[in-house]
Amino acid sequence: MKKLKGRVVVVAGATRGAGRGIARGLGETGATVYCTGRSTPGKPSPYGRPETIEETAELVTAGGGTGVPVRVDHTVETEVRDLFARVGKEAGRLDVLVNSVAGEDPTLAWHEPLAKFDMDQGLAMIRQAVFSHLLTVKHAAPLMGRRRKGLIVEVTEGDTLMGSSSGWKSILKVFAYMLAEELRKSRVAAVAVTPGYLRSETMLEHFGVTETNWREGGKKDPNFLESESPLLIGRAVAALAADPKVLEHSGDVTSSWELARRYGVVDADGRCPDWSANWEKIAPAHRWLTEGFRREAEWLDRLARRAERYAGKPAAEERAT
Repeated sequence: MKKLKGRVVVVAGATRGAGRGIARGLGETGATVYCTGRSTPGKPSPYGRPETIEETAELVTAGGGTGVPVRVDHTVETEVRDLFARVGKEAGRLDVLVNSVAGEDPTLAWHEPLAKFDMDQGLAMIRQAVFSHLLTVKHAAPLMGRRRKGLIVEVTEGDTLMGSSSGWKSILKVFAYMLAEELRKSRVAAVAVTPGYLRSETMLEHFGVTETNWREGGKKDPNFLESESPLLIGRAVAALAADPKVLEHSGDVTSSWELARRYGVVDADGRCPDWSANWEKIAPAHRWLTEGFRREAEWLDRLARRAERYAGKPAAEERAT
């Protein structure tokens, strides 16, 4: 069903992985999708990967939408400004922005402990994985604000605040919440969304399989059998974008599997992988992680109780007393 026909989307970081899957999922619903990234034919990004934004745009169009490739380095303000000026001129509107820049950048030291961290690399990390997102939203939000309607999706990792293998991804969850508060009066929603065990191009290559025989990867890692293709998060985000009550979810941190359950969408093979259900099975073997989640829950509970004190009694409760 072409629920998003006539809608205009920018997927920043659409070259591969979750970004490409989301572009495809939005294309399936008839949207016009501007697919941005740095990799074009003959001019790959520093990743050195073969995928290009032109390939992604072709997949969007083949799926029923309109794919528009635009080469953009999202750390360069003039390029970002020009992108949204072009969208405004050509389409006259912007309905959805998906921020998936630097999703799995292998050139960045995602997991280095602070004691071993090179500060120049740290500045590069902030620029690629955080500043790029802020810069992109800065120039996208005014287009949405004009129409008092829109959705911004921050692609992150893990559906709890600190539940990711890289603390840098947690910044994007807080950013989505801050955006939700700032843009509430403009009726623009902001949501952070994580995929599960993502069967990206890089992961398929790592396991020596393709999307056709990906289950063979389960011989190396049984958890891989619970993985999802990038199309699942794509279809989940498309369903979220089509929800007329999307503002009710603004500020949330959610996941591909939670959205898939809510909206009844499935992966390319008809499955609906649920990483949280799989985690319950494997948690006993990862006690250090479960203890970390427990500490996080206690910490968040303390913050919540403090916020409740500052918020005071709800209006209805005050009237009752």
